[in-house]
Amino acid sequence: MPGTRGGSKRNRTCRYITVLILLGIGALLFFILNICIGSVRITLAEFVGQEGNETITKILWDIRLPRAAAVLILGGALSLAGYLLQTFFNNPIAGPFVLGISSGAKMAVALVMVFLMGRGVGVSSFAMILAAFLGAMLSMGFVLLASRKINNMSMLVVSGVMIGYICSAVTELVVTFAEDADIVNLHNWSRGSFSGMTWENVEVMAVVVSITAFAVFLMSKPLAAYQLGVVYARNVGVNIRLLRACIVIFSSILSACIVAYAGPISFVGIAAPHLVKKLLNTVEPIWMIPACFLGGSVFCLFCDLLAKTMLAPTELSISTVTAIFGAPVVLWIMIKRRKESHV
Repeated sequence: MPGTRGGSKRNRTCRYITVLILLGIGALLFFILNICIGSVRITLAEFVGQEGNETITKILWDIRLPRAAAVLILGGALSLAGYLLQTFFNNPIAGPFVLGISSGAKMAVALVMVFLMGRGVGVSSFAMILAAFLGAMLSMGFVLLASRKINNMSMLVVSGVMIGYICSAVTELVVTFAEDADIVNLHNWSRGSFSGMTWENVEVMAVVVSITAFAVFLMSKPLAAYQLGVVYARNVGVNIRLLRACIVIFSSILSACIVAYAGPISFVGIAAPHLVKKLLNTVEPIWMIPACFLGGSVFCLFCDLLAKTMLAPTELSISTVTAIFGAPVVLWIMIKRRKESHV
């Protein structure tokens, strides 16, 4: 029997590695497709060699490569934030968008940009992330207060949705009454978009997200214990208060980074972790964390490609496309959970 258990463990490990490799290949494939497909078609040969064409070089290096890199990084960050929140609240439909965290970050960024840009002051990448983080923490604070008063997790999600609506209403008021032309353009950002990314943006988000994701990965063992219950986690020496604080802070940083650059993006933080969980057939954080990141990147790269091409030359907001593919997954999760509760 020990041999059988060892073989079973090897098979599971092979499955996990295979899924990670396939997700990595998928991310690379959609990354290349995002670079090559657009209003100007670029062949793979032109992408690799660029054939001395100055126009193609400019399109690649100034527009498409930074945008694709941003989608790759922020898509993974959004999925990872969703996984952390689902673990924290033990709720399969918890996510930055549903709980109103993205809306809080959006409100803070809009207020800062309107206040500074209205006075002719430039807004740095760091300032946008900091503002988004404070807004995300503000919304998260309200959600945590609600969680202490409300034991029903469904009502907690409803509370998060209400917080999101309030923050979105404030943002819309700010954007609507802004007179500056640059500030009015915040409307496109407020609906979710990866357009207009620069290499400076990519550098900042890469540093912030990579450090945060690495810190989350280091939490794999305590997260695994936490998933088995608070009592068990305490018995094996996990500092529950510190772990929960880290989950809140890291999920808020990841959500802030996304909103600061791309605006609020719906359903990715819920759908991607569940799709990855189905592929892996496990909830072990040591495998789920890298797989969630890659899964979110694949999901967002695919949706951004459709957003650019479905109604070209008109570009859809990224949230429109992610909702089309993400909402059915959320409905499926809710129906499945309801059936399980009646068994």
